[in-house]
Amino acid sequence: MNNDLEMRHLTDHTLVVTGASSGIGAAAARRFRQLGATVAVVGRSPGRTAAVAAEIGADPHLVDFSRLDDVRRLADELLARYPRIDVLANNAGGLFFSRKTTPDGHEMTFQVNYLAPFLLTNLLLDRLAEAPQGARVINTVSAFYRKGRLDLDDLDRTRGRYSTMQAYYSAKLATVIFTLELSRRMHGSNVVASAFHPGIVASDIYRDKAIIRILAASPLGKIMQSTPEQGAEPLLYLATTPDPATVDGAFFHRSSRAELENAQAGDPDLAARLYQRSAELAGLLSASRE
Repeated sequence: MNNDLEMRHLTDHTLVVTGASSGIGAAAARRFRQLGATVAVVGRSPGRTAAVAAEIGADPHLVDFSRLDDVRRLADELLARYPRIDVLANNAGGLFFSRKTTPDGHEMTFQVNYLAPFLLTNLLLDRLAEAPQGARVINTVSAFYRKGRLDLDDLDRTRGRYSTMQAYYSAKLATVIFTLELSRRMHGSNVVASAFHPGIVASDIYRDKAIIRILAASPLGKIMQSTPEQGAEPLLYLATTPDPATVDGAFFHRSSRAELENAQAGDPDLAARLYQRSAELAGLLSASRE
């Protein structure tokens, strides 16, 4: 991984980091501020989001990804506050250990990990495209996307027996597919898109299950996990690498660019149809950006 991040300052750049109240997002927000960037600290927890923002001298922005109206409110807030957005880091996510339905009627894992970030990205896309030095959309995913499978007629997983992990795998697969499709759609513009797997990182992702949260925080659990700072390294690299074209449409496994290992991830027809279906589910007026 690039060890010269200090050499490329981000003065005059604005970076929006979701999931920034803890874990990878908070670690990345701190480093981006050290590099001179204006950082929008976006989080779910009022107290922790405010604490991280106060620590680094940034503005806190709250959002509940289980409510698409709140995502729209956040987008309006960000557009009103920041006349320039150079990087959108879609880092927020969650692992839910029972089937839950959002107020919008979607399966919780699908909406929080995929549909809400998809909506936020599209609502900020025009502002990103105006960034004078080009803009980057960076999606935090998981290597478990390899085990995912998407059925466009059942994205909310209402058919058959519900599986917590399959819901998570498939949401991450959808994010990988979205990343590649966004790269294709924005080809020739100022916006590039990439995704990365940070490794197994000590984070708040297990907040929905007390026993796993306790185990993850145990001495043995910590040995088996990377620190948030280590997990944030690929995000820092993708946000600061001098030539964004070199990472456009790329998937990184920690520090290395990696080939896709799921047939659906590389299916351009599925990607186009997923984008269209996602736009419909998110209530976007137009899914077309050719």
